[in-house]
Amino acid sequence: MSPTTRPRRLAVAAGLAVGAVVLAGCSSSSSGEPDADTIVVSTFPFGVEEFQEAVVDPFTEATGIQVEVETGSNADRLSKLQLADGDPGIDVMLISDYYAALGQEDELFQQVDASAVPTLSEISDFATEEEYVGPAYSYQLNGTLYSTDELSAEEAADWSLYGDTAYEGRVALPDISVTAGQLMVSGVAAEVGDGPYDIDAALDQLGEWAPNVLQFYSSSTEVTNLLTQGEIVAADALSGFATDLVDSGEAVAWTPPATGKYMATNRAMIPTGAENVDGASQFIDYLLGVEAQSSSAEIVGDLPVNPGATVPSTITAVVGDIAADPVAAGYETLDPTELVPTRADWVDRFAREVTSR
Repeated sequence: MSPTTRPRRLAVAAGLAVGAVVLAGCSSSSSGEPDADTIVVSTFPFGVEEFQEAVVDPFTEATGIQVEVETGSNADRLSKLQLADGDPGIDVMLISDYYAALGQEDELFQQVDASAVPTLSEISDFATEEEYVGPAYSYQLNGTLYSTDELSAEEAADWSLYGDTAYEGRVALPDISVTAGQLMVSGVAAEVGDGPYDIDAALDQLGEWAPNVLQFYSSSTEVTNLLTQGEIVAADALSGFATDLVDSGEAVAWTPPATGKYMATNRAMIPTGAENVDGASQFIDYLLGVEAQSSSAEIVGDLPVNPGATVPSTITAVVGDIAADPVAAGYETLDPTELVPTRADWVDRFAREVTSR
């Protein structure tokens, strides 16, 4: 989102009666009625045990609603939803913002009813942008992961680092196909072009830097291994990649870029055709509350969208006070209406004009 664009709050879905809820305690019957005591939550394939501890178990204890957890990649889970033909078998899908926007294009998600999710009023404005029908429950900051033995924070924050011949073959960048990749491309576009969607300027600059780059990585393991093994001195990366490294005492730090600061969000979406919308709404309401946001930050490592949440020292050791208000620190989200229609072309061009050089 542009800094001049005022974030707009999630609209209350019209016509949904708050009192028309299925009472918890009514189990499924032979007539095929949905089980009001159970919801199915689809989430990422990593950190599942931590998520269970931080969010799922306390939610069940608080509400009596049992949670069945399904996992998979963003792409695989969205594909499954596309093939479900209106019968998703899922009540809540936790998914990255770009894939949430893709699903919305096919009307795979329904509007979250703000009247059924009171905690929506507590969370940051960027988490309730009108472009999405479901709120953000966490976010990821893009920046530079670097060796403190080799670079200062000021040096690591300068985009020109990636073209500096003094570090030829000792820097890494994300492929555009991963979350950090699009944030990086938009950051470079904002730095050298006319804004975050100036793909021509971004690819021209990245193409010039490409011979200096050791690797265009596609996983967090790749880039953290390159850094801890001394093969690189820096890489554009999400702040979460640094948490365990910094906590373990590695000579590693993370810093935001001096310019072109972008963040991605993870969204809580209710699929179209979900059987237990009331249970899904209760889950999202709990997920956005101070208790779950604090526990998720402490146990899972998620950056919270509820300003009332407690941010643990393991996170502040990496991002400092940015976690208190990323927008005030200069971070922006990207507009999905600019990214979804152009995604295939940009991925193809990135392969031809950058990584192939």
